[in-house]
Amino acid sequence: MLKNYLKISFRNLIRFKTYSFINILGLAVGIACCLLIILYIHDELSYDSFNKNADRIYRINTDLKFGNSELHIPVVSDMMGQLIKEDYPQVENYTRIYTFDGPKLVKKGNEFNNEWKIAYVDSTFFKVFTFPVVSGNTDHVLNEPNTVVITESMAKKYFGTTDAYGKFIETNENGGTDYKVTAVIKDMPENSHFRFDFLFPMENLNYDWGNFVSSNFYTYLLLKPGTDYKKFEKNFVEYNDKYVFPYAKDHLQINSKEEFEKAGNKIENTLIPLTDIHLYSKRSQELSPTGNIEYVYIFAAVALFILLIACINFMNLTTARSANRAREVGIRKVLGTERKNLIVQFLLESTLLAFIAVVLAVIIVYNILPLFNHIAGKELQVNKLYSSPILFFLVLLPFIIGIIAGSYPAFFLSRFMPAHIIKGKLASGSKSKGFRSALVVFQFATSIILITGTIIIYNQLNYIQNKNLGYHKDQLIIINDTYNLHNIDAFKNEMLKVPGVMSGTISGFLPVPSARNFSAFFKELSMVSESGITMQRWKIDYDYIKTLGIKIKEGRNFSRDFGTDSSSIILNEAAVKQLGYKNPVGQKIYTWIKDDKIVAYDIIGVVKNFNYESLRQNIGPLCMILGRNYDNVTFKINAANTVSIINKAESIWESMVPGMTFSYKFMDESFDEVYKAERRVGIIALSFSALAIIVACLGLFGLATFLAEQKTKEIGIRKVLGASIPSILLMLCKEFIKWIIVANLIAFPVAYYFMNKWLQDFAYRINIDWWLFVFSGCIALVVALLTISFQAIKAATANPIKSLRYE
Repeated sequence: MLKNYLKISFRNLIRFKTYSFINILGLAVGIACCLLIILYIHDELSYDSFNKNADRIYRINTDLKFGNSELHIPVVSDMMGQLIKEDYPQVENYTRIYTFDGPKLVKKGNEFNNEWKIAYVDSTFFKVFTFPVVSGNTDHVLNEPNTVVITESMAKKYFGTTDAYGKFIETNENGGTDYKVTAVIKDMPENSHFRFDFLFPMENLNYDWGNFVSSNFYTYLLLKPGTDYKKFEKNFVEYNDKYVFPYAKDHLQINSKEEFEKAGNKIENTLIPLTDIHLYSKRSQELSPTGNIEYVYIFAAVALFILLIACINFMNLTTARSANRAREVGIRKVLGTERKNLIVQFLLESTLLAFIAVVLAVIIVYNILPLFNHIAGKELQVNKLYSSPILFFLVLLPFIIGIIAGSYPAFFLSRFMPAHIIKGKLASGSKSKGFRSALVVFQFATSIILITGTIIIYNQLNYIQNKNLGYHKDQLIIINDTYNLHNIDAFKNEMLKVPGVMSGTISGFLPVPSARNFSAFFKELSMVSESGITMQRWKIDYDYIKTLGIKIKEGRNFSRDFGTDSSSIILNEAAVKQLGYKNPVGQKIYTWIKDDKIVAYDIIGVVKNFNYESLRQNIGPLCMILGRNYDNVTFKINAANTVSIINKAESIWESMVPGMTFSYKFMDESFDEVYKAERRVGIIALSFSALAIIVACLGLFGLATFLAEQKTKEIGIRKVLGASIPSILLMLCKEFIKWIIVANLIAFPVAYYFMNKWLQDFAYRINIDWWLFVFSGCIALVVALLTISFQAIKAATANPIKSLRYE
């Protein structure tokens, strides 16, 4: 019996080639899109879950409010982890990571390579985190100075083999320092919120230890099984009372916790689960760019919508075609076929089509995944499709779709009396017309939401790209790693002689991802917390403001003509506002430096606000002092001379530091890197929106074909009676136009709600204009009309004699 069912199913599949092709292709594309998004979401949700004790590892965060400034950072003092473990038995272990020492120069042959993926960690690092060992043993590593753990890719790079245990790498520290490799680990996974190539022991870190108010260490706690981390983090109040405030009283003139908090200030520590860091943390100074749980929700919704669109197509076309098979049902029932056999036949046919579509979808994913990885910036693997949840979904999906799509012909048509069907008393598709209309409306409403969302994302990114940032990001070239130069001023001066180089500045503090330094400043010498704020303190030179094109609002720039400028300071507008100055120029401002020495600065100028962080954030207070940070040298150049300037810069570099790698970047490219995630979301959204429209139009094409077939006789009669081709076209299209208009009315408020919520993440954002919705609706309407016009014109121009003879 099953053999006969399958034989009939394949015959019908071949007999109705157009319907079968549209059904299978539309469903396959929809399922393929869904699978790609599932792989993406699975990767995002799997961050850090590879660690054996991932469910018990937590990072300590800091939230500080001082004056009118707030800091939300993922780092704490060097002492906190150790003391928390000593004082609270719920802590099984802890480890710290320090990354603010910059890159290291590692020697390979006669050249030194800059290695940026380095960290100083505790010897307990591998007792908290899980990274497989390739060579050596991690049980007792990093407990001695001048040792190092490296990844297998670095072992191959420097030694040509992964068996590097016991070998030495040379760095440029102190004129040359050798580190013994005590273990080689596998490269840290892509789905880790940190990825390092070199792990050095804390004993080699030159740091001002024991400072309870300086937060520079990423600190992780491994809690004992059964510990409620939300209850445990309440202990941080006791920790701050016991250690932080007594230290602050002795060193920072904060008399008491009560006085500190009465002034509206606060210091709090919280825990975040390790597996939540990637998607839920929005703190500055993260170890790697984080994801966004909202994007996971958005993509999950997109996957669901596209799958629903594809399934609706499948069901629409299946129910539409089933009406043409009503006479077949009647004849088979006259010949003695039982109703249950008809039900099985229809369900098997739709399930077979769905199964073929799933197989085709997997083939599509296999072929398109490399392109998707490139767009999404991922390294997704097809073998993830065979993980238990996804494989279960793939196996179950054709049965679910097949049963739902085949339910109308199976249960509705099979219950009619054969005499009524054969006599034509069953109106073709009339019972399912309303249902099909509702499904088409849902399809296009979903497509319009995706189109509108994509347009808004692109408009926001375009706004970011073209917004006046308060500085010039174009035609600025940044030379990296200039701390390697023995005479950085000589390099700058040589570059200023190159044709096309207009100006240059020595500073690692730039309005793109670069060096950062928070400090507390006070209006009054008493330095009470009520008169203080925390703000960025940047070290710049005399040419910084001119080179970056930052505008001075009041006062003046630093000048070599004023010998007192070494004790002068320039504020931005945000700092002036938070400090409450009406006439800031000429006022004094106070801060601490090393050994708690108080320093006074004279305010000589105020610059207009410029966006030195992401446009997701409001511009915070910032000050600039004369000083040196040797990380970068930035030059303003003439774009026409770019190639020759780069070649000359490399030549000067090699003459000054032979054997050192020359590296540069453009500031506008660094700026773009900040919004890489949004651009990827935009591209992915655009791609899936286009596919959603294509899938919806495939279904619309099939329905238009079905409708034209159903009205063949009517069209013939109308033409004989004198109806014009335009009137027939209008008759065939008006129903679809009505559906699209209804879809627009449903889609507009939904799209507005979700996209307005997405835009709230940006401090600087576009307005959602009404024309965006009209434009999206018009796109959907035009695409729909183009889709159905082919069949409509074909039906309207057909010979009426053939039309009347059709049935």
